[in-house]
Amino acid sequence: MNHTPDLFSYRKHWAHKFGTAPELPISRAEMDLLGWDSCDIVIVTGDAYVDHPSFGMAIIGRLLESQGFRVGILAQPDWTSAADFQRLGRPNLFFGITAGNMDSMVNRYTADRRPRSDDAYTPDAAPDRRPDRSVTVYAQRAHEAFKGVPIVIGGIEASLRRIAHFDYWSETVRRSVLLDAKADLLIFGNAERAVVELAHRLARGEPIAQIRDLRGTAFVSRGLPEGWSEIDASRLDGEGRKGLSPCPDPNPYEDEPACPDGASPSRGAGATTAGSDGQARSPRLERATTVVRLPSFEQVRADPVLYAHASRVFHLETNPGNARALVQAHGERDVWLNPPPIPLTDAEFDRVYELPFSRCPHSSYGAARLPAWEMIRHSVNILRGCFGGCTFCSITEHEGRIIQSRSEDSILREVADIRDRAPGFTGTISDLGGPTANMWRLACRDRRIEAACRRLSCVYPDICRNLNTDHGPLIQLYRKARAVPGIKRVLIASGLRYDLAVRSPAYIRELVTHHVGGYLKIAPEHTEAGPLGQMMKPGIGAYDRFKDLFDRASREAGKEQYLIPYFISAHPGTTDEDMLNLALWLKRNGFRLDQVQAFLPTPLALASAMHHSERNPLKRVTRHSERVPVVRGQRQRRLQKAFLRYHDPENWPLLRQALKDMGRADLIGNGKRHLVPSFQPAGTGGVRESRQTPSPRSPSARADSSRAKPSAPKRRGRPR
Repeated sequence: MNHTPDLFSYRKHWAHKFGTAPELPISRAEMDLLGWDSCDIVIVTGDAYVDHPSFGMAIIGRLLESQGFRVGILAQPDWTSAADFQRLGRPNLFFGITAGNMDSMVNRYTADRRPRSDDAYTPDAAPDRRPDRSVTVYAQRAHEAFKGVPIVIGGIEASLRRIAHFDYWSETVRRSVLLDAKADLLIFGNAERAVVELAHRLARGEPIAQIRDLRGTAFVSRGLPEGWSEIDASRLDGEGRKGLSPCPDPNPYEDEPACPDGASPSRGAGATTAGSDGQARSPRLERATTVVRLPSFEQVRADPVLYAHASRVFHLETNPGNARALVQAHGERDVWLNPPPIPLTDAEFDRVYELPFSRCPHSSYGAARLPAWEMIRHSVNILRGCFGGCTFCSITEHEGRIIQSRSEDSILREVADIRDRAPGFTGTISDLGGPTANMWRLACRDRRIEAACRRLSCVYPDICRNLNTDHGPLIQLYRKARAVPGIKRVLIASGLRYDLAVRSPAYIRELVTHHVGGYLKIAPEHTEAGPLGQMMKPGIGAYDRFKDLFDRASREAGKEQYLIPYFISAHPGTTDEDMLNLALWLKRNGFRLDQVQAFLPTPLALASAMHHSERNPLKRVTRHSERVPVVRGQRQRRLQKAFLRYHDPENWPLLRQALKDMGRADLIGNGKRHLVPSFQPAGTGGVRESRQTPSPRSPSARADSSRAKPSAPKRRGRPR
């Protein structure tokens, strides 16, 4: 992987003489107390300011401070005018704009597009403290506040909108957020390397319009730079431009089959290969000066099949070890994406998380509750990234699939720091985790293979044989964390990748014996092969194996503990029959779910491309590609969600009608083998009074009516 300077090797900016701020300032009065006449960088965020390493604005702010820059925070500013954006004065270098830890649309709306009634990232969970599409709105106001100040956008909202993307909330394909925000630069993914180098180069007087070589950044350009070559992937395989012969090689990956060891075969510069049509391809191009052209914004907006193709090409260029630059035309301009950032080393990762965070919300919030902080204030983030590749998840698009792990010593120091400084700490560490609890220290056995690999998942359809799945170091970390003086208990609250865990029964025993507080959440997501294949999730057999090991370890530990399985409805590839089979599995296994999740198409996710295009970008996309079943109407979305809560009387009328329509009226009745009763309790499901009339299409219902009274919904995921 390309060499990059150490994150902390830069000469500090002159303003380091002001020292470390107790908390980064959010007002001119606080700047005055620090002796500042101006800020070098102002970070605008849609979240309340919490000086904790689980919050993006705190990590970037403290990191830039460690480089000698004066950083101010505008947290949840009033976006109705530019006045609040002038609060800290004109920044010397740039405005850094982020929507916060969550995409603003996901934060503000449910999967059914209903406004949420609260916001966990706002004091006292107050709603409506951020605008829709916050990055765009904040950037526009910053432009108005101080014309000529560079605008740099980042965070998950900008990352997921860096190219043309399907927007679920408007049911349209929108152009890159770079153009809507009129930003000078977009930093995607983990921003530490790019933002530090950018700040130092701007401080040296380099114009931002000339900074075009930072990995992990995107910008608007015109034309191809001198010395660069272009691979045209803007058309489907076998399709040519009108009036021309079919394009011999619109897919730049077809000539890179996987080797038995997982690496791509190497070919010398200038070698030629033959396409599937027998035509010779162009000489192999130098990766560092080659850009792949995606279908244009106008093309993908008009053609869902091309959108799916663009999604496939985009995701095949996400490995920092082999990714090429990407370019996508928007009218007469191009949106240019440099390759993804190089992951942090363990030492760099440690130093980032050991910056002088106060670990608390800003003092100006007083006694206000901040639910997002309360949830994580006694937890430790031990890793970044996820190589699971679940198609509905945005972690890979933002954090990447290469795991970045902190050192054991750094993690234990943070555990001790929480013990000594965290408000309200009573001896329990609430989590040692990250995107996935048990991927710490897991990586490809060979860095050369890792750098050459284009697999979108290291664990699907099977766990790659090159993946190190040794959980031994994680077991030792758990034991050492428990042994820290003053620590009574260490819980694991992050989601567990159970198909990896079954490779280490010793890990499951350690987890179950010491780190489960009665319930452990895992996410099989579904039971049926169709939707699981579109999700890139393991079959339900892996869940069954994990449950057997979990139950056995719980018995050996003398504990009564339960798994909390999470499932998704309305995911692409899911039919009503799939949801019916899942509901029958839930009833057979005694699960009555309180909280369920409906699929929400987030920008750039592979599953969102399936939802929009009804094609599968996990495979080569053509006009004749097999269609993916997609749930669109609200009635069908409600029905699929109702199957997950088959035990709720409010859902019974909808389920009865659906079962009749599906020819499964035999599942309506009052016996154990039935899914829903034939009667309706008073005051539920829109029925005023209870009717004990059996379904006419369920002859056995009357015989089982003595057992027809529905039980109250049980605690989420607990077996009956």
